Amino acid sequence: MRLDKLLAGCGKCTRKEAGRAVAKGLVTVNGKTVKDKTFDVNEAADEVTFCGEKLFYSRFTYIMLNKPSGVLSATEDKEKTVIDLLPKELQRLGLFPCGRLDKNTEGLLLLTNNGPLSHFLLSPKCHVVKKYFFTLASPLIESDVQRLESGVDIGEYVTAPARVTMVSEKEGYIEIGEGKYHQIKLMMNAVGNKVEYLKRVEFGALSLDKSLEIGCFRPLSEEEIAALLDCMPN
Repeated sequence: MRLDKLLAGCGKCTRKEAGRAVAKGLVTVNGKTVKDKTFDVNEAADEVTFCGEKLFYSRFTYIMLNKPSGVLSATEDKEKTVIDLLPKELQRLGLFPCGRLDKNTEGLLLLTNNGPLSHFLLSPKCHVVKKYFFTLASPLIESDVQRLESGVDIGEYVTAPARVTMVSEKEGYIEIGEGKYHQIKLMMNAVGNKVEYLKRVEFGALSLDKSLEIGCFRPLSEEEIAALLDCMPN
């Protein structure tokens, strides 16, 4: 891999800025200063430093974000997006939200630049399960729970069976394998209720880190990445 491409891929600078940094002697490879931006680097074996900092290159990046309400699940918009919550070095990596959460929905959102993984996780054929915590305006009675679990008409579409676990009359968890627009809100509307608060707590093999405050993020662990990738077909 070209040296300037590796630097940009680590999120430290743009490709153009990388070329300038290399020319200024700010980059070393295996302890030696390299001033040729086209220098061929073995990203798996060579030790590269940028302004004295050792770099670790990874082809893909995976970020767990605890999305706050009022932020869009988009890469760019006139309004604030989830990408705006990241530092510049991560914004340069071409990350995008894997799926979306409604503007006023909080919780677990995966940000990555692994297109094939995102396509797999979002494919309707894969039925990746999403789990949400909800608070409702009115008590949810047992007959309504049974309707939700059997599938309800949300307007020209009947939802697949869901799983509902109540923790109080107005609070509980719902698990779905689909991702229609405003689906959970529409499902609750279909049984004469209204969602007042919604938070995603699980997405496939991922569970929201309980120590992650709203608006904060962290890289996925190696175990979490492996769990996601293990779901993909070979």
